[in-house]
Amino acid sequence: MKTLSKYLVKEFARFFFVFEAVFVFIYLVIDFLQKIDNFIEAEVSGSFVFLYFLYKTPFITVQMVPATIAITIIVMFSIMRKNREIIALKACGINLFKVLQILVFAGSVVGLTVFLLSEIVVPFASSRSNLIWNQDVEKQDPGLFHGSDQIWYRGPDRIYWIREFDPKNQTMENPTLFFFDSAFRLIKRIEGKKGAWENGRWKLEDAIVQELDEKGSYRIEKKAELYLDLPERPESFSKGSKRPEEMGFWQLKHYAEGVREEGYDNSKYLVDMHIKIAFPFICLVLVIMSIPVALELKWGGTPLAISVGIGICFLYVLTLGFSRSLGLMGAIPPVLSAWLANLVFSLAGVYLMMRVER
Repeated sequence: MKTLSKYLVKEFARFFFVFEAVFVFIYLVIDFLQKIDNFIEAEVSGSFVFLYFLYKTPFITVQMVPATIAITIIVMFSIMRKNREIIALKACGINLFKVLQILVFAGSVVGLTVFLLSEIVVPFASSRSNLIWNQDVEKQDPGLFHGSDQIWYRGPDRIYWIREFDPKNQTMENPTLFFFDSAFRLIKRIEGKKGAWENGRWKLEDAIVQELDEKGSYRIEKKAELYLDLPERPESFSKGSKRPEEMGFWQLKHYAEGVREEGYDNSKYLVDMHIKIAFPFICLVLVIMSIPVALELKWGGTPLAISVGIGICFLYVLTLGFSRSLGLMGAIPPVLSAWLANLVFSLAGVYLMMRVER
């Protein structure tokens, strides 16, 4: 059994790394061809182009893992069946569930690696690649900074502090504006409960204005509504929005808790937070599902095996996207939204596995 374990793990690793490298390379080539005009138009240096794709590689690597797992298992078992190794295993009295246990262990190692990469490497690398794209290609204002709990934006003579920004509805929660003179002395501070973009102006509700007067003291004025003519538009804050891949599980958790404590809906952050945990488990699920599918393929060889693997991964991505949308709309709980795809494919995998001749 030890010899069999070594053989299966070795074959799994061999196919996995080959397919993963091929998929990542293809993705990078396609992405490069799609964006080369943007780089040329923005006159980005070759070194920055190289760094952009280098920093993007960890995220692509993680995203390609489900497809790689499915194709690896299906191709591996298709070859074993073609070489009559499956018949040899049965003749030796080795149950296919023993083989499944070995490959589930291999899938668990891959899943753990995916989680660690998503927590440690991907957030930093993705933030750097997005920074290069935003600043060097799209020439966005580098004054925009997204922290784990809020947005800071530096304008010519003012700084925005926004607790939460909704680019779709063009609204901001608890905005605070700091205005400075040429000596960087605070001359005005405006706070609002909510801000909204209306007719080309910012409208603040329940605003408090603190302004420095000629005597050097601050005059405080409260207004139910305050309209501000400012050069910053909603796009100034939305273009640099921090993406889920730029944050790890704990960052998303901390952010979601902060939003909830301030009295706002944090469902969308909870969905992405739970997906951070659920996504690595698909490595195990696809191992369980791909083995019986591979054993059912009686013809077609490796090309068909690869096509079937891609098809399984496509169905998973489609299911995950659908369940995530339901979670974002509040139709189902965030936990169920993140785990629904895994649950469906796990049940399908167990059902197919029970039908396999042992």
